[in-house]
Amino acid sequence: MEKKRLAGGNPQIAKAEGDAPVQAWISGLEGWKQGAARELDALVVRTLPGLRKAVKWNSPLYGVEGQGWFLGVHAMTRYLKLAFFRGGSLDPLPPVASKDPAVRYVHLAEGQAVDDPQLARWIAQAAALPGWQPGARRQAAVSSARPPQP
Repeated sequence: MEKKRLAGGNPQIAKAEGDAPVQAWISGLEGWKQGAARELDALVVRTLPGLRKAVKWNSPLYGVEGQGWFLGVHAMTRYLKLAFFRGGSLDPLPPVASKDPAVRYVHLAEGQAVDDPQLARWIAQAAALPGWQPGARRQAAVSSARPPQP
């Protein structure tokens, strides 16, 4: 059965916690995005064994138990968008700004290396910071029920 895809080829996956829904989301991607998402998932797991995973709002989230989510992934038409929810605190800053100054993005395009040492450093730095928690107060504002959007 063909998985339903949303804009940009983003797979529609039911909200759930754990590795299985993340793997289902990855399997629902097409072409180079599927391979890149698999490599990214492996990089995150290698960098932070025992991390927390979920799919919410049709996007995989990675987090640390008790600290919230530090990374979200979303399939766009021409790239995978990696959202570092506390990216404004990373050094160096991830390259793409957000409307929310706390959030920074990495756009992973076809042919771009996933197993990048800088990406692994950002993942490790982000996991060490307090993450995004739905409904919890952030330093500057109250977060919405959804992760920060571009």
